[in-house]
Amino acid sequence: MSLNLGDPFPNFTADTTIGPIDFHQWIGDGWAILFSHPADYTPVCTTELAAVAKLVPEFTKRNVKPIALSCDTVESHRGWIEDIKAYGQLAAADPFPFPIIDDSKRELAVKLNMLDRDEIGSAGLPLTCRAVFVIDAGKKLRLSILYPATTGRNFAEILRTIDSIQLTDKRRVATPADWMPGDSCMVQPTVPADQLATLFPAGVDSVTLPSGKQYLRKTECPN
Repeated sequence: MSLNLGDPFPNFTADTTIGPIDFHQWIGDGWAILFSHPADYTPVCTTELAAVAKLVPEFTKRNVKPIALSCDTVESHRGWIEDIKAYGQLAAADPFPFPIIDDSKRELAVKLNMLDRDEIGSAGLPLTCRAVFVIDAGKKLRLSILYPATTGRNFAEILRTIDSIQLTDKRRVATPADWMPGDSCMVQPTVPADQLATLFPAGVDSVTLPSGKQYLRKTECPN
């Protein structure tokens, strides 16, 4: 299945470390980030799940629920979680803060086109790549990143991207290269000049360019 940005994200049912779920029902009226892993008890995956566990409060601030997928069983996941907690220095007695999907049959990995065909596991099957899907409250795909199995993800960048998407959903701005929350934004090219004062009371600065075209317009980051 090929998914494009803005497409409805397919629903599915799965067994997870918190029990069976219907994915859309589990998301509820918020957002979700689904991120996949080649296997349990692997080094890069362990660092990633520990990182996300620590970032759960940041995802919660953005009304985003994390959920992981790994190509092993729930029983395996539950044992692996103890290693993840130890590596991340998380409280051993606390419940793990997000579910992990059982995709031991690779059904979801195939359905959602998550396979890294250059990385072959011990069973002779392609490993699941490090896919990232961000799904909004309308159950639409808003962000898709595919990392190779050998490269760990930068979850700070994923949070930054979610901040940009959620901001630009509400305001007629776009975020420039290396933007961070609070930095200046770009006014979208579709905003006519006669609406600038109303939409951007903090003011708009046009960047002088050799072409003479005033398409690079900056404004303070809207609240």
